[in-house]
Amino acid sequence: MSYADEVFVSVCREILANGVWDTDREVRPRWADGTSAHTVKLFGVVNRYNLRREFPAMTLRRTAFRNCVDELLWIWQKKSNDVRQLGSHIWDAWAGEDGTIGKAYGYQLGVKHQYSDGWYDQVDRVLKDLRENPASRRMVTNLFNHHDLHEMGLYPCAYSMTFNVSGNTLNAILNQRSQDMLTASNWNVCQYAVLVHMLAQVSGLEAGELVHVIADCHIYDRHVPLVEELLRREPRPAPRLVIDPAVTDFYAFTPGSVRLEGYEPWEFHEKIEVAV
Repeated sequence: MSYADEVFVSVCREILANGVWDTDREVRPRWADGTSAHTVKLFGVVNRYNLRREFPAMTLRRTAFRNCVDELLWIWQKKSNDVRQLGSHIWDAWAGEDGTIGKAYGYQLGVKHQYSDGWYDQVDRVLKDLRENPASRRMVTNLFNHHDLHEMGLYPCAYSMTFNVSGNTLNAILNQRSQDMLTASNWNVCQYAVLVHMLAQVSGLEAGELVHVIADCHIYDRHVPLVEELLRREPRPAPRLVIDPAVTDFYAFTPGSVRLEGYEPWEFHEKIEVAV
C-alpha cells in the first residue's frame, strides 16, 4: 500500500466524519453553471512523507505525473506565469487576455531581491545556500506577496517552502493555504517531493522528509461521491522515482529527467468538475 494512499484515506475520512460545512456562508468559488461551490473542511492538517522510504504517489487514482512535473518546472525553473508554456490546460481558466496569470507563482520566484551579498531571485538564493551555506536556517521561499495580490489571476495555494539540511539530508516544509483533496492533493505532494529530490541531487545531498502543512483542507460538495468511491478501493504498492543521475544543474532538468517505475494506479474515468 502506498503511504500517500494511507494519508489520503485518513484525511478524507476525517473530513467526511468531522469536517465543517460552509453551506451557511457566501463563498467565492462557483461551478460552471454558476452554482456556489461549497466545501466540508478540516483546519490545520499536517502530513509527513519520508522520501527515503518511498515516493508519495497515490494509487487509488492516477496522478498525471508528467504534467505535474511540467508545471513544477514551469514555476520553479522557468519562473513563468504564461500558461501557453504549459503542456496541460489546467491554468487556462485563470489566465488573462495576455495568456498569463499575472504576477503569480513563477513570476514571484523570478523577481530578484537584494541580499547582503548581492541580488538573487528566490530559487537561485536557495541553490546558492544549499551549496555554500547548508547550515542556514533562512532558506525560505514565498509566493504570497501582498503587494502584488491584486495583479494575480489566482492567489497562490501552495505558497511557501522552507528548506533545511540535517547532516547530508535535505528536508522541506510545504505550506499551503487551501487544498482541494480530490483534484490537487496528491498533485502538490508529488510536485514538491520531486523538487526536494532535484534540489538534493544538484546540491550533493539526499532527499529526506517533506512536511505538508495545510490550513484549509477540504472536499467540494459535488466531489463527495467521487471521494467516497476512491475510499472503497484497495490501495496498491507505491512506485519508485527514477531521476537522471547525470543532471547536476537544476536548470538542466526536463520533465523527461524523472519518471515513476512500477506505477500501476487505479484508473478514474469519471469527469471531475473543477470549481473556479
